[in-house]
Amino acid sequence: MAIFRRFANLFRRTSIDREIAAELEAHIELATEQGMRRGLPHDVARRDALIRFGNRTSTRERVAAADTTLGLEGIGRDIRFALRQLAHSPGFAITAIITLAVAIGANAIVFSVLNALVLRPINLPGARQLYTIQQHGLPMNSYPDYRDVRDRNRTFSGVALYNFAPVGLNTDGNPKQSWVYEASGNYFDVLGVQPYLGRFFHATDEHGPDSSPYIVLSYSFWQNRFHSDAGVVGRPVELNRHVYTILGVAPPQFRGAELIYSPDLWVPMVDEAQIEGTSDLEDRNNRGLWMIGRLKPQVTVAQSEGDLARIAADLKKAYPIDDDGLHFTLARPGLVGDMLGGPVRAFVAGLMLLAGLILLAACANLGSLFAARAADRGREIALRLALGSTRRRIVRQLMTEALLISLIGGAIGIAGSVALLRAMSAWQPLPQFPISVAVNPDAMTYVVAVALALLSGLLCGLAPVRQVFGASPWELVKTGVKSTSKRSWFSAQGALLVVQIAVCAVLMTSSLVAVRGLARSLHSSFGFDPTNALVVSSDLNMAGYSGERIPAMQRRMIDASAALPGVTGAGLIDNIPLGLGWSETSIFKIGATDFRESSEASESMAYGISPGYFQAAGTVLLAGRDLNWHDTDKTTPVAVVNRTLAMKVFGSIDRAVGAQFIQGSAHTHFLVVGVVEDGKYISLAEDEKAAYFRPLLQSPSNSSWLVVRSSGDAQRIAEPLRETLRGLDEALPLSIMTWNSELTGALFAPRAATVSLGVLGMLGALLAATGIFGLASYSVGKRLREMGIRIALGAGNGQVLRAAVGRSFRLLAIGSLAGMVLGMAATKLLSYIVYQASPRDPVVLAGTVAAMLTLGLIATWAPAQRALRVDPSRLMREE
Repeated sequence: MAIFRRFANLFRRTSIDREIAAELEAHIELATEQGMRRGLPHDVARRDALIRFGNRTSTRERVAAADTTLGLEGIGRDIRFALRQLAHSPGFAITAIITLAVAIGANAIVFSVLNALVLRPINLPGARQLYTIQQHGLPMNSYPDYRDVRDRNRTFSGVALYNFAPVGLNTDGNPKQSWVYEASGNYFDVLGVQPYLGRFFHATDEHGPDSSPYIVLSYSFWQNRFHSDAGVVGRPVELNRHVYTILGVAPPQFRGAELIYSPDLWVPMVDEAQIEGTSDLEDRNNRGLWMIGRLKPQVTVAQSEGDLARIAADLKKAYPIDDDGLHFTLARPGLVGDMLGGPVRAFVAGLMLLAGLILLAACANLGSLFAARAADRGREIALRLALGSTRRRIVRQLMTEALLISLIGGAIGIAGSVALLRAMSAWQPLPQFPISVAVNPDAMTYVVAVALALLSGLLCGLAPVRQVFGASPWELVKTGVKSTSKRSWFSAQGALLVVQIAVCAVLMTSSLVAVRGLARSLHSSFGFDPTNALVVSSDLNMAGYSGERIPAMQRRMIDASAALPGVTGAGLIDNIPLGLGWSETSIFKIGATDFRESSEASESMAYGISPGYFQAAGTVLLAGRDLNWHDTDKTTPVAVVNRTLAMKVFGSIDRAVGAQFIQGSAHTHFLVVGVVEDGKYISLAEDEKAAYFRPLLQSPSNSSWLVVRSSGDAQRIAEPLRETLRGLDEALPLSIMTWNSELTGALFAPRAATVSLGVLGMLGALLAATGIFGLASYSVGKRLREMGIRIALGAGNGQVLRAAVGRSFRLLAIGSLAGMVLGMAATKLLSYIVYQASPRDPVVLAGTVAAMLTLGLIATWAPAQRALRVDPSRLMREE
């Protein structure tokens, strides 16, 4: 019954207030009568009773608070009062809400990315038991490696293999490029997924090379290409002119074992020859495939790696040349093992730290604003204390205002971050590749955002607490100025400002490092010149070409392109530098008898090119000759090497020309006919790599990139080039773009880092500028009388400015120095992604100093002008 009575009290508050007032009045009347019985007049007795009873308002609040439900209504009154107070100060309210919305939104976005890529396991059944099996930190394995690990291990319940490749899919007489996962037959069984429609292929469907003509569609591809037609199961389609049957459709949201790739379909890996034109499944040195395994229950990573070490030791004995140096390790799946996982985890964790600093700066900024606001409301607080309100009650009211602002700002920040995250999830940063990152927010993102909003509100609300508990109500009522602890809270505000400035300097340093690194990457030597060049991606296998027809067609493509008006060079390369595909091999000196990896002279990139490629690519020939059309499979194998390979293997460029080297386990002897400049082959941040280029006629490849150089703007010849190539074969899938556009993939990481850090840097600068402006404005406003006296006594503009904004600039210097030191340490993370990123770059240091100084000048300009315009005579009259 007591509970029902308490809730009923919510709807009869007015009558309850009258009852409490009547009860209090009865106590006072009783005390008055007792005084009159002692011989006191009525007025004196009542006054004595009131003094003895104390403050009636405070007593009434304590009585009301004794009822829990009435206490809840008191919180509602606090919220209504806080809303009225904020409505009276719209500038303060809007500034505080926007500041927190931006800070919390930034943290929600970065946390959602961190959660999607690092914290949350991949969306597969029993995902915590799945591990990528890699070698030397890279998820690169051969098909024989897969068979050996699958058949010899004791710690995995299943091991699968997969690879990413383009194919020409023909469903309506018009072949279009699609992206597939070539997967081992047990792929779906190891991952533990079930089909949405039809069935998956399994190991029992494999009976040797090209024996399993089946495909499985991804759910999104089924929706977009086949319009969600349930009748597609069993329908034949053409892949690279070979007939395949659609077995089924994968479940929604299933993207395979990698987070960033969105394949269109899956095909059995045993059909590699039909998909890629050639098959290297029996080559132990062809390590370009990704292997994943599911650990047995109760098996640890250490135990599994020990088991893999046993297998590697056995393979080294069985295949001393091919498997020398074999070393397996495990990594979490989703980001191509440690190849992308390590840099991405480091960078996203660094972004999360910087976003946290943004929130810290916002809290410091708002803490200063709340403290200054409480100081300006000193007379109001004093009157409330004098009228009997408790300090705890006033603090609760101030905390309610802070929490209200933080929740409103948090709600706005969360709404904005959700919209941006959904756009990011649908965004394809590299349109030519099916790469996207699903970073849609989940429940954890909302929980973290709300927690950050509440924590921010508590921190901001606590800023003026010391002022309230240290206030002297009688002094405040008389003067309106707090007489105690002025220095302490002002020093606390200064400390908060130093924190803001230090955070801003960290972000500024990081963003300038990223910008500087990106600028260097754009103007560094790639080993080729992408300006005024077009690249044409094609795969002759998709159009049904094979055998001798491939080099013949490639020659026709080159000749037809070179004949176009405005074209100054045309050539082919099998894998374009800084693209997604590459091939590395071991190089041995002539006379070598030990062909194990530990005895190699160099590890080298390997490319197949046509005559004319170097001219079309703008690659400088340093010595010797270029390849020509006489270098065929009927002549001596020849190669052009880069400077690094020439120096490593032969000691100098001059000695390299005319010398020979041995390539890989095939023991092919190559005659060096030329030397070209070094370049970038896998990433912009790589160290100098050895590379050699062999004639395509001696190592045919159906997959190739045609490079066409123009004498002017390359876009002008794009359409004529397309028409020319279509005239050779209308069924040939083509993708034409400028070489600079194709470099989007290689430049995506540094560009993303630069944009992310640039945005955070601007947010930090905005918060720091607001903090400096607030401190300077408050200081000038409280010292206007002092400024007037100084000017009246003959102080010059310099002296007035030092008094007005000198402290702000001293705090700016301290915070900037601390932030630059921290920034130099924090930006080491950028070296994983941004080419030549160095926080010790003099340009970066000078830029940070200049930016912080400019920031200080802008933020203090208005307060300084106000101080200089003080009229002493008017100020004295007002006093």
